[in-house]
Amino acid sequence: MNVTLFPIDYTIIAIVFSFTMLLGLVVSRSSGKSSDSFFLGGRGMPWWLLGMSMVATTFSSDTPNLVTDFVRTHGVYANWSWWCFIPTGMLTVFVYAKLWRRLGVVTDIEFYEIRYSGRTAMFLRGFRAIYLGGFLNVMIIASVTLAAIKIGGAMLNLTPMQSVFWAMLATMVFSAMGGFKGVLYTDFFLFFVAMAGSIAAAVCAVRSPEIGSLPALFTKLASSPATAGKVAVMPLGSSDDLICFFIVPFAITWWSVWYSGSEPGGGGYIAQRMFAAKDERHAMWATLFFNVMHYAVRPWPWIIVALASLVIYPNLDSLRAAVGPAIPGHQIGNDLAYSLMMTRLPAGITGLVVAGLLAAYMSTLSTLLNWGASCLVNDCYQRFARKDATPKELVWAGRAATVLLMVFGALVSFQLSDALSVFKLLLSIGAGTGLLFLIRWFWWRINASCELAAMIGSFAWAAVFALWKNCPLNNWQQMAVQVALTTATWLPFAWLGPKTDMAVLVKFVRKINPGGFWGPVYRAMGEFKEGAATRGNLTAQLLASLVACFMIAFAIFGVGMFIYGRPVAGTAYCIACVICAFVIWKILRRESDVADN
Repeated sequence: MNVTLFPIDYTIIAIVFSFTMLLGLVVSRSSGKSSDSFFLGGRGMPWWLLGMSMVATTFSSDTPNLVTDFVRTHGVYANWSWWCFIPTGMLTVFVYAKLWRRLGVVTDIEFYEIRYSGRTAMFLRGFRAIYLGGFLNVMIIASVTLAAIKIGGAMLNLTPMQSVFWAMLATMVFSAMGGFKGVLYTDFFLFFVAMAGSIAAAVCAVRSPEIGSLPALFTKLASSPATAGKVAVMPLGSSDDLICFFIVPFAITWWSVWYSGSEPGGGGYIAQRMFAAKDERHAMWATLFFNVMHYAVRPWPWIIVALASLVIYPNLDSLRAAVGPAIPGHQIGNDLAYSLMMTRLPAGITGLVVAGLLAAYMSTLSTLLNWGASCLVNDCYQRFARKDATPKELVWAGRAATVLLMVFGALVSFQLSDALSVFKLLLSIGAGTGLLFLIRWFWWRINASCELAAMIGSFAWAAVFALWKNCPLNNWQQMAVQVALTTATWLPFAWLGPKTDMAVLVKFVRKINPGGFWGPVYRAMGEFKEGAATRGNLTAQLLASLVACFMIAFAIFGVGMFIYGRPVAGTAYCIACVICAFVIWKILRRESDVADN
């Protein structure tokens, strides 16, 4: 089954694509002035533009597929596998956003030579730039491009090569020309296009002839034993599901696992937007706006489409029959259902949805390419190969890196099968490193050897479990064991590894003023009043983070209850959400008063 595009559909797609390219070309003149302009937009960006860009970036074309896979395979409650990163997001908002902004760097990889000392720190900076900006970034680009393959095959009858070529060409041209500022402005536009498309898709899905309305959808799902439990927001029907999708994620995953866009303590392209903010407050508000939209608002249209797909395409055989030979057999999974649901849309709406999916793909890829290129150029090329490179040379090096990342990502995408397997792979590779990223700002004993051991250990233990074909542990047990093993690998180096040079630690504390456990450093500095004040503020920031976790959770449940036709419960959750917001405001106001005094 493929989409028939009418003139109005082509017109909508052409308008979106043309306007996006025009924005990229307009800002390319200012973006090409220096590497700072190309990668950070001049460090003067407002919170609303940065926050919207964060939302658009994580509004990837593969994210609806991943959510659909969760819902169809397990149920709505399986989304706690990524909703569990709410505490990470809230800590980033209230604790780490200000710290990142104070670094005043181009990439988060520069942190290593600011926080640590010696040749190990230098090695870490270069290797992490290649590992994160290159290897892992290519894996994420490939995952997003896999979604483009499935969208192109299911909706437009394109071969995988054709889908990748056109998607790659469109994104690569404007990313290489427009730089970071081009990414921000196009993200702002593309987010509204993508959100309008996803909402329109959800409305059309529930109004399809097989369903009729939203209440009818829930009635049909409840009438089948195979789908009755999949509408639940909480995994209360099975103790195994409760452990796997709620208890373990909130007890272990959120603080221990590195995942792109949800790094413990922030990092990656989220940190890149903090660096570009006007000041610390703009960095904080941008990240808060992103987390509210990311967790509480944006996923629900995808969830509705996924639930509707269970009625229309109840199993993999029905998906296989509907898509035909356009998609290779190894790439047919439950995540394909979202793309197939898009083939049933009317004229006009089809164009909007296709444009929205294209927008989601371009906004995500443009950020990944710009961030990855910034790491490779700033932390490898300039740091080790061409220290005296001119600004113009760095800009062109960034453009060349952008092209290479896209090409490698496209090649890897042909080898992948589904969004869920990539999600699990990335979680496994980052398992056990999260605690290090959280405490390295606040504990003087954390050193470069800890970082190196964590990186090697997490990858090694992930490889062990990947190659252990008959492992008796289930998924969550493997995760728990891997986290424990990786943590046990790097934590002893806090005492056994070479200590960071005291002069470097003193400079770091004076620059960042993080608070925490810096006793020997404070003694080396003499009396340091700012450090004591920050330690007091840290308590307020942690309290605000905790309350904000409940605020986001209440918002998720509130939106869900309204969709499920339970307005009383929805209203109660929304009131609780507002109360939490008021408490956060009071905490931040008191913290500000203390800081002023």
